[in-house]
Amino acid sequence: MTGATRGIGHAIAVRFAKEGASIAFCGRSRSDAMVAVEQELNALGVTAKGYVCDVADYQAAQDFVKQVVADFGRVDILVNNAGITDDSAVKRMSEEQFDRVMRTNVRSVFCMTKAVQPHLWRQGHGAIVNIGSVVGIAGNYNQANYAASKAAIIGFSKSCAKEFAARNIRVNVVAPGFVETEMTADIPRELMDTWCSRIPMKRPGTVDEVAQACLFLASDMCPYITSVVLPVCGGMEDA
Repeated sequence: MTGATRGIGHAIAVRFAKEGASIAFCGRSRSDAMVAVEQELNALGVTAKGYVCDVADYQAAQDFVKQVVADFGRVDILVNNAGITDDSAVKRMSEEQFDRVMRTNVRSVFCMTKAVQPHLWRQGHGAIVNIGSVVGIAGNYNQANYAASKAAIIGFSKSCAKEFAARNIRVNVVAPGFVETEMTADIPRELMDTWCSRIPMKRPGTVDEVAQACLFLASDMCPYITSVVLPVCGGMEDA
């Protein structure tokens, strides 16, 4: 999986490991965070290994997956979670801001899907779960680049689902709404309350609630579900 060292990605890795899955994950560098996650997952009794990879680089993604198959013997599930934001109103957004978000959020999904697809195809089964956002469905102020990237993931996933279905490879999207992570910890309480008031369930989601949705879509519990966009958003009406 991609983007497993913090937030939603970390929760997904832990949830899958608790279900007995071996975990191969990657980051841009062999950081302390990568080592800590590797140790945490291994302590859960599964095999886990972190790799250095820029997943938006086509050849690097190919090399990453080849090494994972060499080390683990196979790949059954891909979770594409790597993503960034670089928010700005369109009138102030630079070309670099737009391109940076699109490269990390969309190109990485393409590169990783291309890298794992031949292996899943030969096996005749597999699951790909791409992390989208309700922003990709409804849009959002000052996030045109991020919303465009998450909308692109939805279109890409639905197309792959149709192409891969004949080989029993399922492709789905989990679209979180407002979720509490390390990045939201510094949001003023008043602003947090305002945002939560717009959510029918009146609270933000948790990273583990998103992870559980990913686990469901990656598991054998839903062998006939593909091309689905599953909002995990507490009932936000725009989703």
